[in-house]
Amino acid sequence: QVQLVESGGGLVQPGGSLRLSCAASGIDFSIYPVGWYRQAPGKQREMVATITRRSNPNYTDSVKGRFTISRDNAKNTVYLQMNSLKPEDTAVYYCHVQQRARDYWGQGTQVTVSS
Repeated sequence: QVQLVESGGGLVQPGGSLRLSCAASGIDFSIYPVGWYRQAPGKQREMVATITRRSNPNYTDSVKGRFTISRDNAKNTVYLQMNSLKPEDTAVYYCHVQQRARDYWGQGTQVTVSS
């Protein structure tokens, strides 16, 4: 059974940093692209960053230069380093992987950027 568990969210002031982790079980993360998505209240879920099997990243424009996605295949974990956080980054952040045309999501971790 595939399970994704996000962690690392919290309350941070504007300009601060957080590192999110997505730990997987029941799946070999290393052979799949993995993505981070977020959903703010009243808004649709949006892609934040994705990473290919070969660790090539892709970012939505609003986080380029501030966020970095990475993976540690030995730990079966994908990370999202978030720097220079802004209030508009406030959302629940989800990890996603697709295996055999089935989507798997974690439970989400809340990120709140506020002074």
